[in-house]
Amino acid sequence: MNPASALEERGFVVVERVISPIVLARLSKSYDTALATAAPDDIKEGTATTRVSDFVNRGPDFDAIYILPPLLEACRQTIGEQFRLSSFHARTLRARTEAGEWHVDVDRGADEWPLVGFILMIDAFTLDNGATRFIAGTHRWRKTPLDTMQDLRADADGQELACGPAGSLVIFNGSTWHSHGANRTDRPRRSLQGAFIPPTGRVATDFHSNMTADTHKRLGPAAHAVLGIAV
Repeated sequence: MNPASALEERGFVVVERVISPIVLARLSKSYDTALATAAPDDIKEGTATTRVSDFVNRGPDFDAIYILPPLLEACRQTIGEQFRLSSFHARTLRARTEAGEWHVDVDRGADEWPLVGFILMIDAFTLDNGATRFIAGTHRWRKTPLDTMQDLRADADGQELACGPAGSLVIFNGSTWHSHGANRTDRPRRSLQGAFIPPTGRVATDFHSNMTADTHKRLGPAAHAVLGIAV
């Protein structure tokens, strides 16, 4: 099954090794530097994860991620010809943490629906380190986990872990039920994540307010288009 068909039929797909090992090595270092130097207001510590916002404006090593061809094609397929980048952030799942709660990223009928999410694996996603778990086909369901589940962290019938080597990309329909799995290892698991929405929706991150002249200058036409920036 090709990625486009898998996304449409199953609600998520893993595209392996979209980033070369050389680029990934540089990206890994830039990721760690960005987290270490982020302003406190840009850091959100959750119960299991550390998130740092706005990776549009954290250096050129991240510029190619949100305009990867399979990702833009998924947006055209799911949302339409016009769409906007709503969020782009780092998310590190800490070691020895339990699974997250099942959820969807957007309610049907909201201005931000349909939503296309993506996760770039800075580290490999494995069965043991908290790979994102999905239930295939739930992007077509009217109900959400809140409607049906008593324990939102429990394993669910039919769940699948989106595993892959470092440099792989998860693309998913934001209406697909998902959450991170349990990280049973002694190492954190790093990723870059984001989402695209229709142009009429409200973006989660105001990329423009922090955009420097250097960032604006280096971004190409594809980035300008998904950010809604005049050239």
